Amino acid sequence: MCPVFCFAGETKVRNPEDLSAETMSKDVGNVVEAMYGDLPPPIMLIGHSMGGAIAVHTAASNLVPSLLGLCMIDVVEGTAMDALNSMQNFLRGRPKTFKSIENAIEWSLKSGQIRNLESARVSMVGQIKQCEDAASPEVPKAIVEGIIEEEEEEEEEDYEGRGSVNKRKKEDDTETKKEHLYTWRIELSKTEKYWEGWFRGLSNLFLSCSTPKLLLLAGVDRLDKDLTIGQMQGKFQMQVLPQCGHAVHEDAPDKVAEAVATFLIRHRFTEPIGGFQCVFPAC
Repeated sequence: MCPVFCFAGETKVRNPEDLSAETMSKDVGNVVEAMYGDLPPPIMLIGHSMGGAIAVHTAASNLVPSLLGLCMIDVVEGTAMDALNSMQNFLRGRPKTFKSIENAIEWSLKSGQIRNLESARVSMVGQIKQCEDAASPEVPKAIVEGIIEEEEEEEEEDYEGRGSVNKRKKEDDTETKKEHLYTWRIELSKTEKYWEGWFRGLSNLFLSCSTPKLLLLAGVDRLDKDLTIGQMQGKFQMQVLPQCGHAVHEDAPDKVAEAVATFLIRHRFTEPIGGFQCVFPAC
């Protein structure tokens, strides 16, 4: 099961502006309750980046009574808090619109956000939406409508031959305006007031969860002090998947699936089938 928050996919909520950790973690609990009632099956929470933070908040608040495991993918409090200082600059550097879904997928690969074409074709679709205004966002709608009206007046005054030329031009312009641009489903820059709440105290919150824990990272250098100490004390299992970007689960989905399966088998939450061989982490 993969719950989709209000900033991705087609999910709609009463207050899409509320992206606090408390609200989103309660949403996860409510989804589980709505699907399974009072007797949910054993569940492992897995989240990437901010989703990993929400998974930890959900686990720490005991919102999933049948929780058997917790997995964070490439999110560490220290690194995340440092990154917040430059997040607005990063968001300003992203394209505001895309000419097509294909154009958005191409950008995600060329920018290094995702390194797996197959994955990008799936994940980018849920992050963008068609612009509500069909006209180009760089040209105000009132100006576009004024241009159309002037063309119509000139067409009435012109002779028949010239009018037909203008008519074809107007039809071409209309077709251009019908080209629907795509934009981001949510303006992340407007959610800045929630950023610190997602990550502040995350490492200790993760360590405090009594359920077995797994941390998947793209690089060991991402560990902060609290998690380094916790990892040395054996409080959670950690695995580094090199040659991946921040979107570890998208860049190397097979390796992430293998790591999660090994974690589940190691803790005897399930049994291997089909000759599956556990690959235990080196760190």
